Amino acid sequence: MTARYLMLTLALLPIAACGRQDQAETKSDSSFAALQQRGETAMGVNQYTSQHVFEPLPNGGRIVLQREASDSVGVAAIRAHMDTISKSFGNGDFAVPGFVHATGDVPGTAAMKRLKAEITYTPQDLPGGAQVVISTRNPQAISAIHEFLAFQRMDHRAGKH
Repeated sequence: MTARYLMLTLALLPIAACGRQDQAETKSDSSFAALQQRGETAMGVNQYTSQHVFEPLPNGGRIVLQREASDSVGVAAIRAHMDTISKSFGNGDFAVPGFVHATGDVPGTAAMKRLKAEITYTPQDLPGGAQVVISTRNPQAISAIHEFLAFQRMDHRAGKH
């Protein structure tokens, strides 16, 4: 009886482990789905049919958002959003990323607020969307911008370029 119980336990152990992994993935996926929904609310476009890029550059970085398919209404929403956040970020206001990522402390933003006079945010239209180019000459600001972009890239499951 003991050997039989041991064999049954060993046989079921991988199944139980898979169940725990599936639960973790489901939680992660539901967290990502919530992030995507908040992103759509903030940006005005479906996040699953749009592409984000968070690219660090030697003097700062850039945030790109483009529609994957032809969508003039979506492109207009993206361009308006990028214009809005470039102004907000320039004023040291990072409430939108805080809302999208459901945190009051988005990495990099404390330093970006403190150094706001040394950072420029320039919105530019792109085919299918827009970008915000973030520039500075301050090494501390560059580090903060790179930290901000790395967090965004990770949380949005996005690329560098």
